Amino acid sequence: MSREKEEDSFSILRIYDEPEERRNMPESSGISSQHEQVQYQLDSPYEMLQIPPCPPMQHGPVYQEMSSMTQQQWDLQTLDTSELRAMWFSGAEPGEAAEAGPSFLPGSALGHPSSSPSPSGEVWSLLRAVPPIPGEVVVRQRPPRDSWKVGMLRHGKRVYAVAVGGATRHVYTCGSGYIRVWDESALHAWDKAPEAQLDLQNPQNCVLTCKLFPDEQSLITGGVSQTLTLWDLAPTPRVRAQLASTGPMCYSLAISSDAHICLACFRGFVEIWDLQNQILIRKHEVPIYGSRCVDIAGNKFWTGGEDTSLYSWDLRSYQRLQQFNLQNEILSITHDPSEEWMLVGLRTSDIIILHTHRKEKFKAVLQKYTHHHSLKFSSCGSYFVTTLDESIHCLAAPSLQRLFQVKESSDILCCDISSDNRYLVTGSKNSATVYQLMY
Repeated sequence: MSREKEEDSFSILRIYDEPEERRNMPESSGISSQHEQVQYQLDSPYEMLQIPPCPPMQHGPVYQEMSSMTQQQWDLQTLDTSELRAMWFSGAEPGEAAEAGPSFLPGSALGHPSSSPSPSGEVWSLLRAVPPIPGEVVVRQRPPRDSWKVGMLRHGKRVYAVAVGGATRHVYTCGSGYIRVWDESALHAWDKAPEAQLDLQNPQNCVLTCKLFPDEQSLITGGVSQTLTLWDLAPTPRVRAQLASTGPMCYSLAISSDAHICLACFRGFVEIWDLQNQILIRKHEVPIYGSRCVDIAGNKFWTGGEDTSLYSWDLRSYQRLQQFNLQNEILSITHDPSEEWMLVGLRTSDIIILHTHRKEKFKAVLQKYTHHHSLKFSSCGSYFVTTLDESIHCLAAPSLQRLFQVKESSDILCCDISSDNRYLVTGSKNSATVYQLMY
């Protein structure tokens, strides 16, 4: 068996709040936002960049001309990448590019002609030196600046797990005996009845964990039960299949990005399921006190728990790849959308940040003993949420700037962010709270 035990050396990161004077400054696409732009372009999404003060510089005519270009001219970057490639590879001059058709003009891309003169040939030469933009590259969404509590979902019992759909705008609150389904109108209400209630087969069963499929058409749940339940959500929620598990209590679930594989974490082992064929692939043994949490990223999966160690495993060979001694109990594990970074929430409220392939390890230190620690990364990757007992902290990635903080009246047991990044929902002792994210 291949093993690699990692040393306990972590680079310490600081969670910081935005300076008051920066918060009150109006947003601009100019110099005032350069520091933020540089932070978002770091190769390592969790490294802090220190920018030394620079003396005044004398800029040449090309810089001066590019600085004077209008936003319409710079919006050339918003054109289809195939059109950009055509210009870069053809070496066409500005006049020739204009002859290619009106859709090629920056002004036309915005729906109105550009009133400013076209950039000179020297500027076009500089722009052509920029490498082509890959077709799969997408613009990263900015993180929210605040949240607004807009609704309360009266579940009636403890909400141990919650899932929020972005496209369907439905919320699923899970607990003992049943799952409640809430439509979009309930998200902005304080005492609205659920759209539906899904009763569990045994009223004594309790859902402790749930995962919404990427297409938001299916949900899988686990908990105090001898089965994992696969639900079809549209057009009407119903049970699609009951997957007979080999353990009495499922603590955590994880599904692959293509929704083909599901991992179910039990005490001392992880079940690996083929969701398409609804068959158990393997019952994989893990340390008995290292099996509270599970997550999957690419061809690896990760487990952790009371024994304070984080383990990574090869999903193909099932060999243990790494073991990290974190010295504190692990309460949650999640990954970013690129599946390159893992976040691990500890009993001390600290957040461990690990690269899935490189030997990069960081620790964001909070040093507050907590009973409940949940982590959720946004689908856009520009921020994540950590809940520590009754507190919510929304942190920007990669800067770890605290975007906002909210305190609830009781301990938060779970949280989820809608895939469209509009809503944050937290579950507590008898209800779920809905927050609309503000940008």
